[in-house]
Amino acid sequence: NLRPGAEQKVVFITARVHPGETPSSFVCQGIIDFLVSQHPIAKVLRDHLVFKIAPMLNPDGVYLGNYRCSLMGFDLNRHWANPSPWAHPTLHGVKQLIIEMYNNPKINLEFYIDIHAHSTMMNGFMYGNIFEDEERFQRQAVLPKLLCQNAEDFSYSSTSFNRDAVKAGTGRRFLGGLLNDTSYCYTLEVSFYSYIVAGTTTAVPYTEEAYMKLGRNVARTFLDYYRLNSLVERPLAPTPKTR
Repeated sequence: NLRPGAEQKVVFITARVHPGETPSSFVCQGIIDFLVSQHPIAKVLRDHLVFKIAPMLNPDGVYLGNYRCSLMGFDLNRHWANPSPWAHPTLHGVKQLIIEMYNNPKINLEFYIDIHAHSTMMNGFMYGNIFEDEERFQRQAVLPKLLCQNAEDFSYSSTSFNRDAVKAGTGRRFLGGLLNDTSYCYTLEVSFYSYIVAGTTTAVPYTEEAYMKLGRNVARTFLDYYRLNSLVERPLAPTPKTR
């Protein structure tokens, strides 16, 4: 629905690079279902943003029931720097697409989010990158802070920004170093088990629906980020009855 010639602001989302992290698929499904729905917020998002989604980066690993690796035994989330078209074809294809968009002057690739599941932490949370530019570092915190306001199961206090050398080959780290200073790259993690709502101490077990709800809230948060709230159609107020 973008106007011809309009700049494309792109949000690129990937999931299931680690096949055993099944919650990531439900979160991604929630994002997709919401974005293609007739919800007024989804309509505004489609009018103003382009969402590119690769919901399963490791299909052969998923098919085989592997926990972390592909058919050939690779942890794909350590090979973003130089993926092989033969050994890591999904990664190679996605990376080429991202680079093509990055080099297209009509496209502004603003977000990359890679969805995972965590085996020990509670709630949903994010990992981000560390930048020398303090202003860029502060801007990077805006999206997770907004998501924390929209999703009761998302924890900003568990969100962290790091430059761990072990994670150098991940999508978040590699693309965070490749893209320009208006692009932000995150790993979105969600617990395998449960979440604790702020102000309480009771753990609420995650369900498939709860994971998908987190996905819907991720999508809705872009409305706040881009300040598009005023464009959402409001239902007409009922006509007051008169005697």
